[in-house]
Order: sequence, then C-alpha cells, then structure tokens
Amino acid sequence: MRFGIFIPQGWRLDLVGIDPAAQWDVMRDLAQRADDNDAWESLWVYDHFHTVPVPTEEATHEAWTLMSAFAATTSRIRLGQMCTAISYRNPAYLAKVAATVDLISGGRVEMGIGAGWYEHEWRAYGYGFPPAGERLARLDEGVQIFRQAWTTGSATLDGKHYQVNGAIVRPLPVQEGGIPIWVAGGGEKVTLRIAAKYAQYTNFSADPAEFARKSELLRGHCADAGTDFGAITRSANFNAVVGATEAEVEERLTALAAQLTPVAGADAAKHWVDSMFRTSAAVGTPEQIIERISGVRDLGLSYGIFNFPESAYDTSGIELFEREVIPVLK
Repeated sequence: MRFGIFIPQGWRLDLVGIDPAAQWDVMRDLAQRADDNDAWESLWVYDHFHTVPVPTEEATHEAWTLMSAFAATTSRIRLGQMCTAISYRNPAYLAKVAATVDLISGGRVEMGIGAGWYEHEWRAYGYGFPPAGERLARLDEGVQIFRQAWTTGSATLDGKHYQVNGAIVRPLPVQEGGIPIWVAGGGEKVTLRIAAKYAQYTNFSADPAEFARKSELLRGHCADAGTDFGAITRSANFNAVVGATEAEVEERLTALAAQLTPVAGADAAKHWVDSMFRTSAAVGTPEQIIERISGVRDLGLSYGIFNFPESAYDTSGIELFEREVIPVLK
C-alpha cells in the first residue's frame, strides 16, 4: 500500500490560533518533514476557498499557490490536490499552471481533479452553481484539454462548456506522457465513467461494501471504454486520529472538538467530529486501524491519503502512525 499525507492549509480549521503570518512556516515545515520520511509518497492539499464545517473568516490557503511553493521547498515527495475543482479555473490555464509547477518540482505533480461540490464558495466567488450534470460535463471536457496539452503542447476543443483553439502549453510537463490524472469522486454513472476513460488513479469511499461496489462499476466502465481496469490505482482518503490507547484516542477527539468550537460553534464542531472522524477507519489505536484498513486493502485499495487534524500543533499522532501502522500495511 502507498501513503500520502494532507498538509493543513486552514480549510478544515486546522490552523486556528496560528497567526496567518506564521502559517506558511508551519505548512512548509510539515511538508519538509514528510519529504524527509520516505514512508510518505505524496503530500496533498484541498482546493477550497471557504472553511468547513461552516464558512468562517479563518484563513484558507489557495491550493495551486501552495503547490508551487511546495515544489520549490521539497525535493522528493510528490505533490497533489484532492481535488482541484475543474470550474474554478479555465482548464487550459490550469494545464499551463500545472505544467509550470511540474517543471519547478522536477516532475512530481499529481493532478487530482473533480466536478466540485461546495455550493457556498461557488456562489460567493461568482461561479454560480450549475447542476451536477453540467459540472460533470465540464470535468469530462477539462480532462480532455489536459491530456492534449500535456502530450502535444497545445489543446483544441470545441466543447459545450469549454472552447479552446490551439492553446499553447509550453514547456511540456517534465513527466513523460504528462501529469498523472486522479479523477476523484464516486458518482457511479458519470464520474466513474470519466475515470475509466482518462484516469490513472481514482479516489472514492473506503467503506468496504461501497468500495467493492464502485470498483466493479469502474471495471464495467473500463470494459465499455476499452481501457485497462488493472492499470488504474484505486485510492481513498482517511481522517486519522491515532492514539496508543482508546482513552488517548478519545482525548484527541475531544481536543479536536474543543479547537473547532470557538470558531464553528459547539453543535457544528460536535457534528463534524462525530460524522467525519468517529466513523473513520483511521481513527483508533494502531491495531484497530490496521485491522480496518487491511480489509479494504484486500479488496483492491492500494493508496491511502491521510489527514491528521492536529498536525499543525502536534505530530505525535503522525509519528505513531509512521512507526506502527505504515510498516504493517505498506
């Protein structure tokens, strides 16, 4: 199994209490820490503008700006976003941005891409909020533009949503064949079909029953598209809270809710912790986490990306995970 780690960027209220002027230092140091530890293959950020579980005035740092900064301040680790919203940037422009970051990094960029979902920030930034069908159609057209741009150096598409005519994207990405594409989302009729046509990686639920069902649907879409199901790496994201004992895990969850409460409110903080963490396969003791993740790994999950919500303040949970979980699952 392969491992990625999320770097806190504020979106999940994971930099609260740190002066905004000092937040880049925290993010950079955590990125360099991951870069120095070959347990981690990749680092990741989210592509969002407004915080969750509720929009607040707390900082949320922009994903592709961070990609460029991490490219210049790390040397080994791969760099991804889980996931870029296709409609937030013109796809030809985004292809150019990503190719530039790939050059800066020496060929370490991953393109996580999806249709987008966070309605509040869509509307706040003036993007409207088109129906899911339109957002997914934009995703399909945008990925086509990426593939052309990164393999030929230009892109032309007369689509319903995007029209580009000889858009030059030079220099090409460093990576031969272009930047790897992760199509994120588990939509069974459209998203997985787009993934079957274009993706080297997918990213959807780690719930064993849901993972197995979506994997079989992806297999069917690959058969329809004439692509190789076995060549697509299936990944999932995990919210991770790790403790040596169950009591320590509970202490960490309580501390997380307490951190969120002053800015999100007690009800939202409790709901967030209960729904996003207490149900996660990566919350528990090392032994519990290994048992749960092993089950979905046996179904074909081969890449996990882990979010440690306290990492800006305390890396002891990451250290425990590195010592006792990764060596068993890797």
